[in-house]
Amino acid sequence: MSTDVNLWPLLGVAIIIAGFVLRFNPMLVVIVTAIVTAFAAHFPVDKILATIGTGFIKTRNLPLIILLPLAVIGLLERHGLRQHAQRWISGIKSATSGRLLIVYLGARQLTAAVGLTSLGGHPQMVRPLLAPMAEGAAETRFGALPQKVRYKLRAYAAATDNVGLFFGEDIFVAFGAIVLMTTFLREAGIEVEPIHVALWGIPTAVCAFVIHAWRLRRLDTWLARELTGAEPDAPISVMGKAA
Repeated sequence: MSTDVNLWPLLGVAIIIAGFVLRFNPMLVVIVTAIVTAFAAHFPVDKILATIGTGFIKTRNLPLIILLPLAVIGLLERHGLRQHAQRWISGIKSATSGRLLIVYLGARQLTAAVGLTSLGGHPQMVRPLLAPMAEGAAETRFGALPQKVRYKLRAYAAATDNVGLFFGEDIFVAFGAIVLMTTFLREAGIEVEPIHVALWGIPTAVCAFVIHAWRLRRLDTWLARELTGAEPDAPISVMGKAA
């Protein structure tokens, strides 16, 4: 026999969206969301505090796990990781920033789809490798880049990693969000197998790849027009003028 489902806890989703749109402090947004969601689910105050305390105890070693890879990446950057990545990509004459990011988008989605979500990421992949390689590909075709172009390339590199991870991991059957969705639907009286939810994530992932790949192709067009006034496939000299 079906029972009414309390949808008020979903108010936390609206708070997260509003907080990020208004660009509030992310930590503050998450804390407020957790408290509002707990109260909406009729959690008593002592249970809320106990849950927060338990979460803190379980994740108190997390900063160490995060800081150790960052230290290694910092050492690699100090010894020229970014410069080596730029030099390597500059040797591939057919490479453009958009094509490079499309390849990474496909690889990121495929690896995330099989659960390898930690192979990419902003600190360990985007900042030290992907963004410098995108800049290097643009410098090979157009020469020195203005700061606003560099920032745009870095933003696209970060966005590509986000899109690939977000829509790729939804295909992985053991992903936490899939478990959450199937549990929520089961409590509402709807029986759905996790494998079915994962399979229905494939069309969304394909659409996300096509849409973002189109945006990356437009990035090449924008770069060519912004820096030289030429089309992206036109032959470009190192100094950024059409041959």
